[in-house]
Amino acid sequence: MTKPVCLGIDTSCYTTSVACADDKSIVFSERTMLSVPFGNRGLRQSEGLFQHVKQLSPLLCDLFASVDRDRICSIAVSASPTAKDDSYMPVFLAGLKQAETLAAALGVPLYRVDHQSGHIRAALYGNEALLDRPRFLAAHISGGTTDLLLVEPDRDKPYRIETVGTSTDLHAGQFVDRVGVAMGLPFPAGKHLERLAIEAVEKSVKLPGAVRGLNCSFSGAESAAQRLLTDTAKEELAYGVYDCLSRTLSKMFAHAVDAYGRLPVLVCGGVASSALLRSLLKNRFDGDLYFGRPELSADNAVGVALLGADRSGTWMN
Repeated sequence: MTKPVCLGIDTSCYTTSVACADDKSIVFSERTMLSVPFGNRGLRQSEGLFQHVKQLSPLLCDLFASVDRDRICSIAVSASPTAKDDSYMPVFLAGLKQAETLAAALGVPLYRVDHQSGHIRAALYGNEALLDRPRFLAAHISGGTTDLLLVEPDRDKPYRIETVGTSTDLHAGQFVDRVGVAMGLPFPAGKHLERLAIEAVEKSVKLPGAVRGLNCSFSGAESAAQRLLTDTAKEELAYGVYDCLSRTLSKMFAHAVDAYGRLPVLVCGGVASSALLRSLLKNRFDGDLYFGRPELSADNAVGVALLGADRSGTWMN
């Protein structure tokens, strides 16, 4: 018998994505990046919303061409960036309104979740053993967040999440993108900057990391990197960025373990898709690190769909 699936929709700042998942596996996943003019470091929310509206229809057409609509038992959508009451970004309205229409047309339940919980759930795919623990730490590292989270699995909500640490200025992804764009790389710059970093022979650039307790700061490191642009090889500076990220994050993780006990740390978010950063973190942090699949670390609707499948009466019950 064919399993029912949940249709997930996520319209984040730079990616339009749809997915379907059943109670065990990913059935369909497709995404399209928003277009950012070369040299720019992002989009206004109004432009992002406009692009999502245009891109959602063809993605959903592809989904319905691949998945029998009779299998869809629920729809889940990221309605906000995080689970906090005041969390809001206009770009998520594109997915939310489409999801509301589809749920009404198909006569299925609609689950409103948040983007951050979707990232955590996507990273838990293959790491579901963490859900058997009463709590664990999660690091959401992206262009919009550098959040250290205390996560407790919950049957009534996706999870109970407490933010215990964050960046007080630039986020990790902003740090990467600002340095990368200044080097002449396309936005988002992560994969391009990582390619340069891997080619570095000299690895002596040490950008200043700043960690106070469970919080961090990247503005000083970004300013230092900008000053080195004219007289430092791009490969060396790119490696210095990832070295700084790994030193900063591993120190945050160590402080969190001191504060909350030896809990495992699940690392998720677009910046966490970097193989170089994963390797550096593993070498520097003496603790239990878990990573999601690299392709599921960047923005995607898979985690959202899996959250909906969980809510539809699944293996968590």
